[in-house]
Amino acid sequence: MAETTFQGLIEELEKYLEFERDEGAVRLEVDPAVLEALSGEPDVVEPERLEVDSVPVPADFKTLDDIAVHVRQCRSCPLCAERTHAVPGEGNVHAPDIMFVGEGPGADEDAQGRPFVGKAGQLLDRMIEAMGYRREEVFIANVVKCRPPGNRKPTGDEMEMCLPYLRHQIRLIAPKIIIGLGGTAMEGLLGRPVAITRIRGIWQEYQGIRLMPTFHPSYLLRDSSRKKDAWQDLQEVLSALGRKPPPRK
Repeated sequence: MAETTFQGLIEELEKYLEFERDEGAVRLEVDPAVLEALSGEPDVVEPERLEVDSVPVPADFKTLDDIAVHVRQCRSCPLCAERTHAVPGEGNVHAPDIMFVGEGPGADEDAQGRPFVGKAGQLLDRMIEAMGYRREEVFIANVVKCRPPGNRKPTGDEMEMCLPYLRHQIRLIAPKIIIGLGGTAMEGLLGRPVAITRIRGIWQEYQGIRLMPTFHPSYLLRDSSRKKDAWQDLQEVLSALGRKPPPRK
C-alpha cells in the first residue's frame, strides 16, 4: 500500500510541475511534508556519467536530409544517452504556410522517431485539420530532437546545443508562419523565458518570419478550457494567410 501511495504522490507532483512549467513558473515552493514523504524512498543509485562529444553543429547545412543524418548521429548532450530514436521533424519542406515547433519528443515519438504521434500529436492533427490543412502540408519539429528523461523540460544547455538544428531547418524550409507550441518552444525561439499564458495570441517574430505563440497540445489535454483560446490563435494565423477555416463536419 505504501508503494502505491508513494507512486501516486510522484504522479500528482509531476502533473503539478508540468502545469506550473507551462504557466511560466521558474521557482516553486514545496511543502515540507512532501519532501519528508519523498525522503522515505530508498536511495537511487546514480547512473554512470555519460561521456558526450562536444562537437558543434556544422555552421551550414545544404539539405534537410543532411540535418536529419546529423541529428540521428548527434552525441553533443546527455539526451542522447537514453534515446531510442532522435526525432528530426517531418512534413512539407517547400515553403509551407505553417511550421509547428514544439518542445521535444515524448515516449511515443522516441519509439517511432517521428514528432507528435502520441496523444498530444493526435490532438495536433485535429487542430491542423480544423485549420483546413493535412499533416503532410505543414512541417512539424521540436526545439530538442531527443526525448528528455521523464518528459521533463529540457535544460538551457540542452536547448542551446540542439537549437542550431532548428534554426537551420527554419532557414531551409522558409515557412510563411511559425506556430510555437508552448512556453518552452517560445523560449527556444525567442531566446528568453516566457509565460505562455501572457504571450499566447500575440504576434512575435523570428528572423523576419511571423511567429504565433499558443498552447502546447499536451497542455490542452490537461486543461480543455484553454482549447477555445488556442483555436482563436489558430484563426489569427489563418487570417494572416488569407484563409478561413473549413466548415466543421
